[in-house]
Amino acid sequence: MKLSTAIKPISYLKANAADIVRELGLGGEPLVITQNGEAKAVIQDIKSFERTQETLALLKILALGRKQVEQGKVVALDAAVAQVKARRKASQRAA
Repeated sequence: MKLSTAIKPISYLKANAADIVRELGLGGEPLVITQNGEAKAVIQDIKSFERTQETLALLKILALGRKQVEQGKVVALDAAVAQVKARRKASQRAA
């Protein structure tokens, strides 16, 4: 993605909103909107936004996992499976 070719002033957005939305819907690149010469917003299609949010969620999960490993908050696979089986048996007996 080359942001240098996708920078437009807010006046362009105001004058061409329908065209911009249509172009984004066709898989266009995100558009950086400037105001008084400074970048103020990024406009992108909803599918790209959703992918970005999903990617961020996965990265947060990975970071949390790495932190837990560094803190020694890990359980061996065999022990984890045994715990799950024990909980399952206990809940079946309670039901």
